[in-house]
Amino acid sequence: MKFTLELDPRAIQDIQEAIDYYDEQLVGLGEKFEAYLNKYMKSLAKNPFYQIRYDSIRCFPLKKYPYMIHFTVDEKLNTIYIHSVLNTSRDPKEYWIK
Repeated sequence: MKFTLELDPRAIQDIQEAIDYYDEQLVGLGEKFEAYLNKYMKSLAKNPFYQIRYDSIRCFPLKKYPYMIHFTVDEKLNTIYIHSVLNTSRDPKEYWIK
């Protein structure tokens, strides 16, 4: 069963900030990050049942980049809600409080 992905505006902003950061480091690197992230999101749509890290938030770490996709799953609606794509150096609880 495949799930539908819904991205929160904050997650879209997180992704754009990461793309911008990597493009500042090397032109084209942001595009590579985005393509890599998209592969992970497609994989997530097939199997979203990762460990719950806190409250009802699940996390899916990217192997090549220091980011985690933070999401919740609604099994009744077959929908994955992506709330953020955070750099692992940031404290996720601090992010959620803000």
